[in-house]
Amino acid sequence: MEITFLGTSSGVPTRSRNVSSVALRLPQRGEVWLFDCGEGTQHQLLRSDLKSSQIQRIFITHMHGDHIFGLMGLLASIGLAGTGAPIALCGPQGLDSYLRACARYSHTNLGRRIDVTESQPGVVFEDSEYLVSCLPLKHRIPAFGYRIVEKDRPGRFMVEKAAAQGILPGPIYGRLKRGETIVLPDGRRIRGNELCEPDEIGRKVVYCTDTVFCEAAIDLARDADVLIHEATFAHQDAQMAFERLHSTSTMAAQVALAAGVQQLILTHFSPRYAPGNALQLDDLLDEARAIFPKTCLARDFMTYEVPRRRTKTAASVT
Repeated sequence: MEITFLGTSSGVPTRSRNVSSVALRLPQRGEVWLFDCGEGTQHQLLRSDLKSSQIQRIFITHMHGDHIFGLMGLLASIGLAGTGAPIALCGPQGLDSYLRACARYSHTNLGRRIDVTESQPGVVFEDSEYLVSCLPLKHRIPAFGYRIVEKDRPGRFMVEKAAAQGILPGPIYGRLKRGETIVLPDGRRIRGNELCEPDEIGRKVVYCTDTVFCEAAIDLARDADVLIHEATFAHQDAQMAFERLHSTSTMAAQVALAAGVQQLILTHFSPRYAPGNALQLDDLLDEARAIFPKTCLARDFMTYEVPRRRTKTAASVT
């Protein structure tokens, strides 16, 4: 799992930061999942190492323009390229109507290229490898945070160790790999888990924007490997954050601390903290690290490889 930030500014683009979009690349599946799609996202994709033809799913947090104005253009371009399979979209109520209106007035034929479902609290997607769930956050309009869970994978069956114990290949290997205990013809009892490497613990990525501090963000982020959380404002601008229902750097850090995450990545920064201003983004980073040291700032085109954990923590959840 590799995260690429395609846009890290809030509200409007700047010279160095585009508006919101985060890509999650799943190399083993050859897929890219997109979270939000602000204006210019397809240009950001062209400047990255990602391929728009690999986009299979798009998750929208809410219907503000800096999170959706790039969506119609991206879908139209993918359609013109004829890249094949439909794209599954998930987002708040109104997303399908918005896209259909855009298609109607721009005379764009979306055909069967998109499959839109409305986000509802709980599981919004699940297959044999991944589970995606969402919860409503606290913003001026309906907004959702998303939790992506990679399911645990059984550890590798050590064929060489089985062979060394005189266990011949066959259906018995499948039973041992499933952890069953078997009795060999010579009377020996063999426990399958002794012939398997430790399970690969599934990774968890959480994306929370736009929101002021809320318990739902903590619930979503519980024991996450990576929490991507908005930090629109500095701590000294907390009143503005409460009025606009956005987060400060310290609110994001408090969520990460309460949820027990491994890594916090801040994004969705107000342009007011651009270089040359009294407060800059490094000040927001210092504020967050004072509460949660394992914090970093996202920048456009930054990539982050989500590491694996070999053992479960006591608070591990899915």
